Amino acid sequence: MKKKGLRKIITAVLLMLAVPAFLYGQGDREPIRKGNRLYKKGEYAGSEGMYKRAVGLGKASPDASFNLGDALYKQGRYSDAAVEFTATAQSYTDTLSQAESYYNLGNAMLKDKKYSESIESYINSLKLNPGNVQAKYNLAYAQDQLKKQQEQQKQQEQQQDKDQQKQDQDKNENKQDKQDQNQPENRQQQAGTMSREDAQRLLDALAANEKKTQEKVNRDKAVGAKARVIKNW
Repeated sequence: MKKKGLRKIITAVLLMLAVPAFLYGQGDREPIRKGNRLYKKGEYAGSEGMYKRAVGLGKASPDASFNLGDALYKQGRYSDAAVEFTATAQSYTDTLSQAESYYNLGNAMLKDKKYSESIESYINSLKLNPGNVQAKYNLAYAQDQLKKQQEQQKQQEQQQDKDQQKQDQDKNENKQDKQDQNQPENRQQQAGTMSREDAQRLLDALAANEKKTQEKVNRDKAVGAKARVIKNW
């Protein structure tokens, strides 16, 4: 069977996730019967109230909790539904009811995108009822979704690592740029700074040059001076 055809079948099966609640609780307990009637009408909030009333009686069979899980599931409250199905899977004594509880628990976990838990629940259901074709299809679908989820998480982690490396690289580059900008200033400051010894040597050199210059000027004046000649007429 081609994957495309298999996906269509899986999608169709997923539309029938929960076992219809009206198959259960057909005894003489009035709250359950009222809850079933409301459930058939699609009034899931009202049926929830009836099933909770039945559960609150304390002597109700696991049917009330199972139906309550169905009503919660239909309202999109998958985590709450999972609590009820977990309880009934442990409360029922007959194999078929336990298998259906695990099956519905798997559906609730699947809707909640808890794929590992849903896979475990479907496996438990199939151990008790290997002929449940819907459980097999849903198990395959959950395994496929888990694989996609893991691949997506891996890609996200790789992207986060790349982003972190990019941030570290940018940080190092900015740090280097600041160091490069500061270096010319340091050189200028160093160039403009003179020790006391260097300053004294410079002053001594200037004084020596000035002395030499003055001596040269005096020599030039002496050489240029001429004796005054007095003529005898």
